[in-house]
Amino acid sequence: MLDLSYVREHGEEVEAALRRRGMELSLEPLRELDGERRAVLVEVEALKKHRNESSRKIGQLIKAGEDPAPLKEEMRRVGEKISTLGDRLKEVEDKLRTFMLELPNMPHESVPGGSTPEDNPVVRTWGERPSFDFEVQAHWDLGPALGILDFERAAKIAGARFALYVGDGARLERALIQFMLELHTTEHGYTEVLPPFMVNAEALVGTGQLPKFEEDLFKTLPGDYYLVPTAEVPVTNIHAGEILEGDRLPVAYTAFTPCFRSEAGSYGKDVRGLIRQHQFNKVELVRTCRADESFDELEKLTAHAEEVLRRLVLPYRVVTLCTGDLGFAAAKTYDVEVWLPGQDAYREISSCSNCTDFQARRAGIRYRPEPGAKARLAHTLNGSGLAVGRTLVAILENYQQADGTVVIPEALRPFMNGQERIEPRG
Repeated sequence: MLDLSYVREHGEEVEAALRRRGMELSLEPLRELDGERRAVLVEVEALKKHRNESSRKIGQLIKAGEDPAPLKEEMRRVGEKISTLGDRLKEVEDKLRTFMLELPNMPHESVPGGSTPEDNPVVRTWGERPSFDFEVQAHWDLGPALGILDFERAAKIAGARFALYVGDGARLERALIQFMLELHTTEHGYTEVLPPFMVNAEALVGTGQLPKFEEDLFKTLPGDYYLVPTAEVPVTNIHAGEILEGDRLPVAYTAFTPCFRSEAGSYGKDVRGLIRQHQFNKVELVRTCRADESFDELEKLTAHAEEVLRRLVLPYRVVTLCTGDLGFAAAKTYDVEVWLPGQDAYREISSCSNCTDFQARRAGIRYRPEPGAKARLAHTLNGSGLAVGRTLVAILENYQQADGTVVIPEALRPFMNGQERIEPRG
């Protein structure tokens, strides 16, 4: 959430930042609500002062033996007006908060302008794309042919946009999760956590999924819980409402969770295969740091996500998201895109974002720069390290062989009992 005082004092700058995102949104309704809120507060304070003064006068009248009834009646009416104004104040503040909660973060000055993914500049490219002397297959053909992915039975069990992993498919998914967690905890300095896979609405407000993106979430009935769309939500909220000591920062967590998304706005997109599922596995990276260190932390976080692909020897590129492609809570984002030969395209496998103090303000995450110093808002960052299903896709498509088998990357073999390749199931 943006700082209301900043929006109040720099309204034109905020409107210009929203236009960079492609939003033509006037802040005039916010100004009107904020003006009414302040006017009501002034009136309430004046009435309370008057009531306090009258209470003293009532005491004096009683002491002097005079009748305080008229003044008491006036104070009763004043009390009713204060109560009415209090109800109005709450209504205005609720509207003001809702308006503020639906404003996205402001893009950092280093974010390039643009409106579509085609406007995202490439920062760097790594690895050599494999060449094949046979007809390359996409994973939605390779997986079923090997007997390790079954989309038809998954549809029978649950419906569209689900997958059933079988045999070496399930083993490969599990090996990837273990490999990623081991890398991030033993070499990159993250603390592994296993959070709840359901969260309350407050946690989703804290990271920015609510109220704006409720249609993308799965909600439980009965109850008021949501299935996590990403581990970013529970892990970022670990320190919600807390004040951290500055010498403890950065705090870095990694977590494996299944993720659940309705994909409400993606009808007709990526309907085949594992790219866009209602349920998928992900290893998440979350960092909470000092305000003046977050853009250095973004570079570090992105490098950690990249290292997974380097260890697996999967070609990829890194792009900077332009203003029009930037996520709601992010001030700056790098997308890591892996090469998929079966689709002849780079596809996103990790988004690494610096949310500055946007989430911290919503979730109440603060830190003391020095012992005894005034607490200030922390900066939060998150990124996939990596999306597990998409990594499996990249392995199948990049390591496919002419005989229909798939070679297992060397880095994964210790997690698959030394197995070197996946062969068709008999």
